[in-house]
Amino acid sequence: MRVLLIGANGYIGRFVADRLLADPAVQLTVLGRGDDADVRFDLATGSPGALTRFLDAVHPGVVVNCAGTTRGGARDLTRHNTVAVATVCEALRRSGCGARLVQLGCSAEYGPSQANSSTAEDAVPRPGGPYGVSKLAATELVLGSGLDAVVLRVFSPAGPGTPAGSPLGRLAEAMRRAMQSGDGELKLGGLGVQRDFVDVRDVARAVHAASLSAAQGVINIGSGRAVRLRDAAAVLARVAGYGGTLQELDGPPGAHASHGGHLGHTGHTAHTAHTPHLRSAIGHPRGESDPHAASVGFPYPDGCGNWQQADVRTARDRLGWRPRINLEESLADIWMEAACRI
Repeated sequence: MRVLLIGANGYIGRFVADRLLADPAVQLTVLGRGDDADVRFDLATGSPGALTRFLDAVHPGVVVNCAGTTRGGARDLTRHNTVAVATVCEALRRSGCGARLVQLGCSAEYGPSQANSSTAEDAVPRPGGPYGVSKLAATELVLGSGLDAVVLRVFSPAGPGTPAGSPLGRLAEAMRRAMQSGDGELKLGGLGVQRDFVDVRDVARAVHAASLSAAQGVINIGSGRAVRLRDAAAVLARVAGYGGTLQELDGPPGAHASHGGHLGHTGHTAHTAHTPHLRSAIGHPRGESDPHAASVGFPYPDGCGNWQQADVRTARDRLGWRPRINLEESLADIWMEAACRI
């Protein structure tokens, strides 16, 4: 099976490439903007006609698109997450290769969901920010393309390679700095948010399974269990050997105060007005011009509110896929990488 992988240098794409290369039945070709790609092509600026000619030459049986961006303004997000997918769909429609398309979507397409509920694929998407809107538009393009296509809606990926600017990456970096400086207290904001974390290597397995399957439409890829960032912090502290105290800061204005204390236990609320040694809020970069920005920023910049949990029955039934790697192992790998930074 010849597979064309787009976005192999990205966080998820690197693990998808490793997974596909491990399958002796797969002949992998990588298309991307980097010098290490087999074919250099920029989806955001390249024409569908140019991509069609390449598809006709290579004749892949499957195209996997892991390309995209989580950062930037609405214009950049639209160009890299929506226009790029429109280019792929149009090129595949024009090509005679008849390839199947596996598109990586994102749980941000759903937007906020009701606490203690599991989000299934038939939920009405209501993205809460421009990133989710750009990814949802891409999904709609794929679903309306008439192609043999599946969209994997990935919830919150974790594990090795987790970007330092992501919520879990920022948590690990804050803990590393606290341990390096000997701080016995770590002040953090936004730990009450709950997300469905899934290991990036399990995501790669899902992509591999989707490439081999005939499943179409949208399929959720998650663990099926929401975890508080506070609990993830407690696990991270255990694997890191950090014995200090976690002090939680108040959330955004108007929100209920979160509680802190020794990691994993309750204690007193820390108010930002009385915390001169403020650490950054998880998931919300602290601005250089505003030293108190972390105390008012929303903790998770995906527009999905305080709760997300995937209903993963479709992945089980149609792909034969289940997550295998637990969050503790994912966090241990995140910590190992953070601890190696100088």
